[in-house]
Amino acid sequence: QVQLIESGGGLVHPGGSLNLSCVASGTLIYIWDMGWFRQAPGKQRELVARIVRKTDDANYSDSVRGRYTMTRDVAKNTVYLQMNNLEIEETTSYYCNANYLGTDHWGQGTQVTVSS
Repeated sequence: QVQLIESGGGLVHPGGSLNLSCVASGTLIYIWDMGWFRQAPGKQRELVARIVRKTDDANYSDSVRGRYTMTRDVAKNTVYLQMNNLEIEETTSYYCNANYLGTDHWGQGTQVTVSS
């Protein structure tokens, strides 16, 4: 059974940083396209970053490029999302995703709150 468990969310001031983690069990992250999504209330889930399976290639949405960095540690079966210069509007839940050929697995989400 594949499980994804996120952590690292919390409260941060505008301009601050957080580093999210997603640990996978029941599978190896290397074989999946691993992504970080976020979903604000009343809005569609948005892909913010993705690492393509079997590569180290990371892609980012326009809104986070240059501020967010997604990395993968195969030995720890974990992906990370380093988020810098956070904005109030980025307050929402962040979700880890594993995707391949139409099969999706999701974590339970971790809350990020950016507030002064």
